[in-house]
Amino acid sequence: MSGRGTSPLRQAGLTLDVATDGAGLYEITRPVLRWVEGQGILQGLLTLFVRHTSASLIVQENADPSVRHDLETFFRRLVPEDETPGRSLYRHQDEGPDDMPAHIRAALTACQLSIPVAGGAPVLGTWQGIYLFEHRHRPHRRQVVLHLLGE
Repeated sequence: MSGRGTSPLRQAGLTLDVATDGAGLYEITRPVLRWVEGQGILQGLLTLFVRHTSASLIVQENADPSVRHDLETFFRRLVPEDETPGRSLYRHQDEGPDDMPAHIRAALTACQLSIPVAGGAPVLGTWQGIYLFEHRHRPHRRQVVLHLLGE
């Protein structure tokens, strides 16, 4: 932002609904880019926030699908599901064996992202994409709140 005070700050918001088919990385870059470009804000800051405790947001490689596969595999190994009846790894199991691992995976990643906006578009690197990281096995409808502030 220029800091000259000649352009008033504006803000805009949207809730993006994302349907998931189960655990995995779901790219949301295109709908986010389209929305930001339609706001007429040339410079500012885009904030994304996922309204769930068993899903998260990441910025990651979007050209090679093996990166997504490797990330998903790593998180499954890092935070295993509880598969030992009678000797549970986790106390919280209200919604099944993937419930607590999903909460831990979400805690290790992020529920919020901040991305600068310049030239009317989020400033992402050549190979960067924005992803919802679903940590549960069954399908869900997730909400990602977008907030854009700038001039």
